[in-house]
Amino acid sequence: MKSNRRNFIKQSGLLAGAGLIVNPFTAFSASIKNFTVGEIMDLFIAQVPDAPLPQTVDTLKSGNKNQVVTGIVTTMFATITVIRKAIELNANFIIAHEPTFYNHLDETTWLDNDPIYEFKRKLLDEHGIAVWRNHDYIHSLKIDGVQVGVVKELGWEEYYQGNAVLNLPETTLSDLISHVKTKMNVPALRYVGDLSQKATKILLLPGAIGGRRQIELIMKEKPDVLICGESPEWETPEYVRNANEMGEKLGLIIIGHSASEEGGSEFMAEWIRKNAEGVPVFHIPSGNSLLVK
Repeated sequence: MKSNRRNFIKQSGLLAGAGLIVNPFTAFSASIKNFTVGEIMDLFIAQVPDAPLPQTVDTLKSGNKNQVVTGIVTTMFATITVIRKAIELNANFIIAHEPTFYNHLDETTWLDNDPIYEFKRKLLDEHGIAVWRNHDYIHSLKIDGVQVGVVKELGWEEYYQGNAVLNLPETTLSDLISHVKTKMNVPALRYVGDLSQKATKILLLPGAIGGRRQIELIMKEKPDVLICGESPEWETPEYVRNANEMGEKLGLIIIGHSASEEGGSEFMAEWIRKNAEGVPVFHIPSGNSLLVK
């Protein structure tokens, strides 16, 4: 599938520096070279308010901090396909947004002797690839780096004020769905609401912050449409359905977790390009694990 925005391998062109400067779409640069994995990690973490975080899932899942970086791949998930592509690119450092080993804390003792886990672990170890999860830190920038990347991906920079609320020119729920599908290169998504409903005020919540938090923000911000990554069906989708049943005009668009935050990994690639010049950087979308037929 072709996309004007995204090739499978792409030298990222996103804007950088969210949280470092007043305008989140203004670039920040440095000229340090010959980085180790740990130096790249520390450089990014240093830009996060109140870092280092006392508790975080943002740890190395393979490799070590002292290895010299030959190239960096940013992605949502360090899939086997992504790992193999990093090997082809001579990139020994993968920065992933989500877990590598199928659970939030990347605990692996329960996977001992499992052939799928062992295959993936061996592939990383044999090729000396470090994997760092950058989830808590990128979300903790003064202006959320994932949010910045997603806004850029959707082409809504001029409406972005550094938070989750965007006031767009009047559109409809149907047209919003088409826009998201096109810009994010997703074949299908799920929604709740009247497709002809007019929409201006958008609440953009990539990823999965939890149904209760989504509903609390709907109550507070009173948007026309919530766009999110995912939500349990018995939580936000049911709340929005009830709102429509009582006559309220409220729309919900559920993109899917991976596609909804992929822009954040593109943001990360460009952040590295601007702050660690000389290191080859590639953004490789991991794509959705769940396919549509």
